[in-house]
Amino acid sequence: MRICGPKAMLGLAAFLGMAWINPIPCEGQTTSYLDHDGLTRELRSLVNSSDLAMMESLGTTIEGRNIWVVTVGDPEGPPMGQRPGVLVAGNLEGDHLAGSHLALEAIRYLIQNADEAGVQSVLETKVFYFFPRLNPDGAEAMFGPVTWNRRTNGHDRDDDNDGRMGEDGPEDLNGDGAITMMRVADPEGPYMIDPDNPRVMKVADATKGEAGGYKIYWEGTDNDGDGFINEDGPGGVDLNRNFQHEYPYWQSDAGKYMVSEVESRAIMDFALAHKNIAAVLTFGATDNLVTPPASGGTLAGARVLDLAAFADGSNEGVHDVGVFSSRGGGFGGFRGFGGRGGGGGGWLRGAQPGADNDPNSGSRPSTTVSSADLVYFQAASEAYKEITGIDYVPVHRTPEGAFFQFGYFQFGVPSFSTPGWGLPGTGTPAGASGQRGPQADSPQEVGGRVRTPPGGNAAGGMRPGGRGGMVQQVARGRGGAGAAAGSGSDGELLRRLEAAGVEAFADWTAFQHPDLGEVEIGGFLPYVTHNPPADQLAELGAQHGEFLVKLGGMLPQVRIADTEVTAHGGGLFTVEVQVENTGFFPTSLQHGVRSRSVGPTLLQLQVGADAIMTGADKTVSLGVLDGSGTRESVTWVIRGQEGGRVEVKLISAKSGHDTATITLR
Repeated sequence: MRICGPKAMLGLAAFLGMAWINPIPCEGQTTSYLDHDGLTRELRSLVNSSDLAMMESLGTTIEGRNIWVVTVGDPEGPPMGQRPGVLVAGNLEGDHLAGSHLALEAIRYLIQNADEAGVQSVLETKVFYFFPRLNPDGAEAMFGPVTWNRRTNGHDRDDDNDGRMGEDGPEDLNGDGAITMMRVADPEGPYMIDPDNPRVMKVADATKGEAGGYKIYWEGTDNDGDGFINEDGPGGVDLNRNFQHEYPYWQSDAGKYMVSEVESRAIMDFALAHKNIAAVLTFGATDNLVTPPASGGTLAGARVLDLAAFADGSNEGVHDVGVFSSRGGGFGGFRGFGGRGGGGGGWLRGAQPGADNDPNSGSRPSTTVSSADLVYFQAASEAYKEITGIDYVPVHRTPEGAFFQFGYFQFGVPSFSTPGWGLPGTGTPAGASGQRGPQADSPQEVGGRVRTPPGGNAAGGMRPGGRGGMVQQVARGRGGAGAAAGSGSDGELLRRLEAAGVEAFADWTAFQHPDLGEVEIGGFLPYVTHNPPADQLAELGAQHGEFLVKLGGMLPQVRIADTEVTAHGGGLFTVEVQVENTGFFPTSLQHGVRSRSVGPTLLQLQVGADAIMTGADKTVSLGVLDGSGTRESVTWVIRGQEGGRVEVKLISAKSGHDTATITLR
């Protein structure tokens, strides 16, 4: 019996629970998380077992791992490039291994259920493109002897702006195999033990008579002596912050520039080369499926871990003390060499609206879902929740530069994201409003000293570098989550996790720190808030496979529904063709029209232009054709021979192709 995954998985068992680590035969559904080699073997096994799938590498990462794409569709149908397609991407964030396994099990579901009527129909007329693990280098960190929530890829970066890379990474001080947090008693600290749950922390509210007394750090030491802990560890770019829409300029984990990474470039080039992609689904750290866009087109506010946010806040302002300081002009007159750029002036924000950009200088990019498109996002959400039963996502962030944002705002198609896992219980947890948190205008106490980020106040500060995890600032989380820390939801989340049988928390234990003295080490364990127990992966993956079948059936699908010929004598004929969209989605969303990213549906009569006497042009642009059986009629009067045959072609990049032959009589 072949076993999937390395012995290194046993190192994870110490804090994820042995039930998550059971070795399994590669031939069956996964019940353990797989490293890159194990995932590759399982994908190859699936692809080799069926003529419905093919697998290819689109390149290799910095650390030499293949970026796999798996294409699934019935080869007996129309050419793959002429079918509406769904692009599915998982594991863009390195710490979201669930995404790659949901993709793997969805592939398995499609292959193993191909004979069922609903699945067979979709596979004959649609195509699915899977990127199961876009960030294999970041994902591999889960399988090391010490684990932490590493979200970034293998592209080293200088997180603390001191001209060195990776010199101050996380350290497992207490030897439990996991990087958690340290809480330190300090009368100047802004945090207090939550009286409702002494395992979690909260911001002390002076207006309620509360006093702080603790500071929070990530587990580790200040290796480089700059006053910060774990601010420059291994890893570089969070791929789901490396794309065009609302790209977080000059935040170090977002990359040097948009689509700067080999992984993001691979999926971007693939998307641009496959114009038939009509929908996008990503498994990642953001959600617009459980909670669809609101009436104003905005996404739900983020839900984050307060403890992680507080620990990240300890490294706020790290770029201000580096060798190439962003405060003092930096190297060669550039503010923050390798940081935020802009020679000595203010923090310029590129093509973003704001005080440093003239709001009258042209049209601004859309940042919310078009009101005309909301119904389609709501319908997909309803289908998703009905199939998966997921109605509460434990942790998710507000996207900035996410791939699914590109899918809608630049590529112009229905584009969805989900963590792919929920917890029992309905509704918002106690203390969480689901809205963006308040901004703060006062400096934040971090690292034992007061720091005000460049740009004026704490709310506008940089994302702390180093860990690449779920980063939040104490005041307002620009760094990948967009909501305030301090919502008070940690206790409720912990309760739900433990009720679901998830070992999620390391109890606080005393430790003598070489620099800080007496500390306590503990907190939420890595991975557990956004990766389900592995024995749930098969069922969750099958549910997402079922959802993909549903989503595939919702795609626009155009066809020539009817033709009619009327003979007038003398070789003149009226030809009428009716075109129908049998899918649910229109041939283009309204934003696809606005962004000019989705071309029109074309109907072409295959006769010489001089044979058309009147009526429509030889090639007719039908514009947007709504779904659910909407039809449009096109009429020509042509000159031809009795009994002659004329072909009509229907071409739509994202809605399919069709042809019909008409006899003139």
